Amino acid sequence: MSQYFDIHSDNPQRRLIAQAVAIIRKGGVIVYPTDSCYALGCHVGDKAAMERISRIRRTDKDHNFTLVCRDLSDIATYAQVDNTVYRLLKSLTPAPYTFILKATSEVPRRLQNPKRKTIGIRVPDNIICQALLDDLGGPLMSSTLILPDKGEPETDPDEFRSVLEKHVDLIIDGGNCGPEPTTVLAIDEDGQIEVRREGRGSLDFLSERPARGKA
Repeated sequence: MSQYFDIHSDNPQRRLIAQAVAIIRKGGVIVYPTDSCYALGCHVGDKAAMERISRIRRTDKDHNFTLVCRDLSDIATYAQVDNTVYRLLKSLTPAPYTFILKATSEVPRRLQNPKRKTIGIRVPDNIICQALLDDLGGPLMSSTLILPDKGEPETDPDEFRSVLEKHVDLIIDGGNCGPEPTTVLAIDEDGQIEVRREGRGSLDFLSERPARGKA
């Protein structure tokens, strides 16, 4: 049976945040709120925890996980970015975007797209999530919480708690996150942008620069 923390969305209880991070560091899988739906998360590089998340979601071995980072200093560790791309990311974070970037050697091979050698990275604008990342001191390996029989992201712990409480170590209730997933942007080494998915993050900034297309 998992633990259940009701954490204030505007003023997270430090004691509960510390307990949540301890669970992550011990190999736990948690459900936590972001600025775009709820997500499943675990410590980076924890193969057993990653496999648990895959079983919960019933994904295949090629499922792409996302590194959820606290700020751009983490992005530079895990993704190859030049000054132009860095300025773009700085202007778009924190916010509900997922950036598909060229991975560095710091990224475990099983987290990279096997063909493109890329990694999905994001910096969410959510106070609870930021508190977790600050206390953890690094990114979370993460996957959007989509239950196999639903196909849509989960937004309300009251609706998924009974389904997941025997499969995860902790559920953090941070209120309703809304139904929209992140906007996914693939950025190549030249700074060109391809919109892989339109979601919660606005695309208005694209009117000021060229993009290769939308999907």
